[in-house]
Amino acid sequence: MSTKLKIGLFGFGCVGSGLYEVLNQSNLLNASIEKIVVKDPTKKRNLPASNFSYDPNSILDDPSINLVVELIDDADAAYEIVTTAIRKGKNVVSANKKLIAEHLAELLVLKDEFGVSFLYEAAVCASIPVIRNLEEYYNNDSLAGIEGICNGTTNYILTRLNNELKSLPAGKQAFDLVLEDAQKAGFAESDPTLDIDGFDSKYKLQILILHTFGLKTIPEDVLNLGIRHIKTDDILFAQEKGLKLRLVSFARKINDKVVAFVAPLFVKSDSFAYDINNEFNGVSIEALFSDKQVFTGKGAGSFPTASAVLSDISALQYGYKYEYKKLVNASSLAQDFELKVFVSADNVAALGKIKLLEVEEQFTSHNYAYKVGRINVSQLTHGLYRNNPDLFIAFYSESEISINNDLLAN
Repeated sequence: MSTKLKIGLFGFGCVGSGLYEVLNQSNLLNASIEKIVVKDPTKKRNLPASNFSYDPNSILDDPSINLVVELIDDADAAYEIVTTAIRKGKNVVSANKKLIAEHLAELLVLKDEFGVSFLYEAAVCASIPVIRNLEEYYNNDSLAGIEGICNGTTNYILTRLNNELKSLPAGKQAFDLVLEDAQKAGFAESDPTLDIDGFDSKYKLQILILHTFGLKTIPEDVLNLGIRHIKTDDILFAQEKGLKLRLVSFARKINDKVVAFVAPLFVKSDSFAYDINNEFNGVSIEALFSDKQVFTGKGAGSFPTASAVLSDISALQYGYKYEYKKLVNASSLAQDFELKVFVSADNVAALGKIKLLEVEEQFTSHNYAYKVGRINVSQLTHGLYRNNPDLFIAFYSESEISINNDLLAN
């Protein structure tokens, strides 16, 4: 039997207003939005001001509200809302990947302590139902890996750079121009750091790692490389090799370790990521017996994200909870591993600051240089890359990955 859900909604931006619209159009849900709390009373919205409250406690202290839906863009404020709601015995649906990634372990304990459900399908790839599938369909330990284009902003930029290379200015100016277009189109924020430096993709990967391998992580555990310093010569290099560059969230189980990172990848034409373009997202799940299965769809936007929130609300009518069965036999995260890398820079001096274990190919001119070889990824996580921001670094999707726990000791 379904439960009547009385919803307290936090946030009425792109996703919140989308949820309000799709929920009111659905005849299948025994749910209603009772109260809406927003932050800015001066902001113009498509509902009368009388529909909104500006006091979080009007929802959190209301005993009649049994579901809190959190759809705000402030992770710190969202943390207070979500943890308070859970402690008051309310089920919670959230789309805030940063909140979840930073507080995974605490939130798992808290929801169990107070006996509530905490769902967040919309936090990863919007309308693509990847978390529920990982929980329900792939509910055993046969998963070998997961890869995803999880950020529509960077995929839009990389698609434009690849398709319009001949008409764009040379060097880094091409990236700046396309980023500006992405901001005008609403695909990128005025401060695009979370997207173009790979943080958004990393938060989503942390959630995917939890539901794929049962492994709890913190943001500092996972390397994220972005596309901020990509140049037209890098795109040209990829095209000459018959490859495309995509920002990929990557996790693969090798023996008893999980290798995980977010980075630009050179992908071949037979890769799931090769033909996923513009603002679309895609996720490839590899299992030992069912091989690879690919989910694609719009990874952002009002209605796609709202549809994922709506799916969680529907599931809560029947008391659905994530079971986290894979936590029982969770692997550990690999800290030292080697793979094939491409490093480029505007000058040879900058390029020399990244040390490769072996060099397969290199090129130098007066304003562009690159080298290809194998790298111990630990040197990137230990700050060399962060301290040399002009470098563009990409990995190879077909690269053989090797793990050696003694690399740093040597």
